[in-house]
Amino acid sequence: MASSLYTVVIDAHDMRAQAAFWCAVLDWKVVYADEHEVTIGADASATPGLCFVTVPESKTLKNRLHLDLNPDDRDAEVERIVGLGARRVDVGQSAQVTWAVLADPEGNEFCVLSPKRSLRD
Repeated sequence: MASSLYTVVIDAHDMRAQAAFWCAVLDWKVVYADEHEVTIGADASATPGLCFVTVPESKTLKNRLHLDLNPDDRDAEVERIVGLGARRVDVGQSAQVTWAVLADPEGNEFCVLSPKRSLRD
């Protein structure tokens, strides 16, 4: 049997604040928390989730892995997420791309795409 994606683990200085930000972005909730990690998801039985863990070091380079969000309206979603504490970032994308690059409050880049109906769009 093949594996399935369970969680994406994200290093953080403030795992609880990062979890709260991403809960607001994705309309998810905290499904598990202890002193070492906070896991969020649509609900406790829906995978994958995001798991935040505290690390001492700061982020120094562009992420090698990032999340892509698929909204109904890209521009409206970008404005909503910026209002939650994200910021726009330039990672070298051209002005003609169909996505927006943002960073969460700790600087982790992610993209807000134009609406997609499948993984082939």
